[in-house]
Amino acid sequence: MPPKTAIQPTRDQDFPEWYQQVVRAADLAENSETRGCMVIKPWGYGIWELIQQQLDRRFKETGHQNAYFPLLIPLSFLEKEAEHAEGFATECAVVTHHRLEALQDEESGKTRMIPTGELAEPYVIRPTSETIIGSAFSRWVQSYRDLPLLINQWANVMRWEMRPRLFLRTAEFLWQEGHTAHETAEEAVDETRMIHGLYEDFLRDHLAIPVIPGEKTENERFPGAAMTLTVEAMVQDKKAIQAGTSHYLAQNFSKAQDISFTGREGTVEHAHTTSWGVSTRLIGTLIMAHSDDDGLVCPPRVATQQVVIIPITPKEDSREAVLDACEALAATLRQQSFHGDPLRVLVDARDVPGKKWEWVKKGAPIRIEIGPRDLESRKVCLQRRDQPSNEKSFVDKEDFLRDATDILQEIHDTLLVRAKDFRDANIAECGDIDDFHQHWEQDNPGWLLTPWAGSNEQEDELSKRHKITIRCLPNGNQEGDEAPCVLTGTPTRRRALWGRSY
Repeated sequence: MPPKTAIQPTRDQDFPEWYQQVVRAADLAENSETRGCMVIKPWGYGIWELIQQQLDRRFKETGHQNAYFPLLIPLSFLEKEAEHAEGFATECAVVTHHRLEALQDEESGKTRMIPTGELAEPYVIRPTSETIIGSAFSRWVQSYRDLPLLINQWANVMRWEMRPRLFLRTAEFLWQEGHTAHETAEEAVDETRMIHGLYEDFLRDHLAIPVIPGEKTENERFPGAAMTLTVEAMVQDKKAIQAGTSHYLAQNFSKAQDISFTGREGTVEHAHTTSWGVSTRLIGTLIMAHSDDDGLVCPPRVATQQVVIIPITPKEDSREAVLDACEALAATLRQQSFHGDPLRVLVDARDVPGKKWEWVKKGAPIRIEIGPRDLESRKVCLQRRDQPSNEKSFVDKEDFLRDATDILQEIHDTLLVRAKDFRDANIAECGDIDDFHQHWEQDNPGWLLTPWAGSNEQEDELSKRHKITIRCLPNGNQEGDEAPCVLTGTPTRRRALWGRSY
């Protein structure tokens, strides 16, 4: 019989249910009484805080400033940008009243709260903020000297979901949305590409997730954008997750919102704008990319606690000495830094059973156990989350203190290589349409890279037939040798990456 795992079912048995059980076992989040929404619990929110802090530093290093804009957007603002509004129309939640009045139900005797005070104009709970931020930009930008305007917002948004899944798709989620205005198209495109590269680097260097960067096709662009760039991650069931996007909006929104300025020649011009964002979907992505059948495997840079020290005290008379040793080790470790931040170290002194497995399921990168015998030998029991849960080694305490940050980096590197090898093994090149059709008849097929010169309508037809999409036109794949399009046979240098997605 195969060894029993902490998470049932396993990834191979039922990947979607395995995912839900990992979220639950790691105590990351739970479903809320509000349909489609989630409660992010402290261990999960700690991961988001670290993602937020580390990304925020990157944004500020590139000249962006944080601001905050209203949650409620007047419906008339969305009506100014028809293509944009249409793209989000079916996901919008609308506020129509401003007051509740108590009404006694005569039959049941219960008090009901009835909406009254209908609003003169409905408000949409923000699905994204291009229109409301564009309105502010129209007031803030008067001259070319006011540009570029580089703004970021950390906020919540709402997009009504019919089939919610914790972190991946919920009606309300947390994100950052950057919005910038520029004097020229060239500057705005440079901004769009710079943020695209920043997201690629962040996922690789902080989350140990290798992504395929590229451009979305016209069918898959953000509503109202002239260009959408994406970073696509493959998770362990070989599906794709759009992990971050960066959009060049040209002058579409600036004309609708009148973001105009006096140019260098004295003429009135419209700004070129961008928007870009990542969300709490990143947590779902790292769970699906790295975790195993014993629970969460968390990349060290975003682990709420990087080292968890567990005192082993079988006898009461040794408890104080063991606890003192654990606290002393933790204090010394906290004086070290990993990528510029102090090590996050927790001593779990609770007198409860099953602590080891709790930290396995929560994905703590390093677990250290110290007992009475370890005090005598000056060793610690080291367990790493990138290794099997029952694997351990006994190392000198001084050696561990010297090597702790190197071990964390090794864990990150192991996760990155493992994810990259898995991804690359599950991307195939395809130039034959029959092979293309057959590929999608498999269970859990990987991605296909094909020459592509088809029309929007042909792309849509293939997408609907196989429940797939072109994830992106990968960077660097537009400059290769010509090859016949997989569908039409037309010679093309363009390559398309196809896959199923969340």
